[in-house]
Amino acid sequence: MEKKEIEIVKLTGEFAENKDVAKEIRIRKINPILNSGGKIILNFEGVDSATQSFIHALLSEVIRQHKIEVLDKIEFKHCNDVLKRIIRIVTDYMQQED
Repeated sequence: MEKKEIEIVKLTGEFAENKDVAKEIRIRKINPILNSGGKIILNFEGVDSATQSFIHALLSEVIRQHKIEVLDKIEFKHCNDVLKRIIRIVTDYMQQED
């Protein structure tokens, strides 16, 4: 099973805020791996913070498409407390939406 690591800081810089970049990461990097049965490591090393809209653009469609269980195939690496909180807000919201 393929396991692909995506280094977010290389695509966003220290502050991940651009929803278009999040969408590109989702479409070009995350979806192809998940669709082929692989796993993803989202490495946030070097990212100090992100907007909730960035994380929502990154994850919400993935969760809608693959259901909440997809989170078992996504590893969040090197997340500080701010990032953890934002990711939790988005994933909790998506679970309520089902």
